[in-house]
Amino acid sequence: MEGTALRFAAVARMLAERARTEGLRPPSFRSPPGLSGVQRTVRHRAGGASVAVRLRNRPWAAVVADMVEGVVVANRLTGTDADRVRAVLWAALDEHDAVAA
Repeated sequence: MEGTALRFAAVARMLAERARTEGLRPPSFRSPPGLSGVQRTVRHRAGGASVAVRLRNRPWAAVVADMVEGVVVANRLTGTDADRVRAVLWAALDEHDAVAA
């Protein structure tokens, strides 16, 4: 679990950095969600949003997808804006993986 938590933290930092670059307000990330039986929650607050993602017993790709979607939901993006940001975030993840390899 520790390795997964470290990966989660690294992806959270990278997504927050890229969100800022795109002029978005990055959410904070944590795990697990406070609600049982859910994979991801997003809580909006006056100072921003918090995205909680379940890590245990899930494919890593599903965890990362929830984090990317969390950025979109936290910024209340829809339509083409949401699609563009998803593409930018996934491309940033690909760049990050290429550098780490």
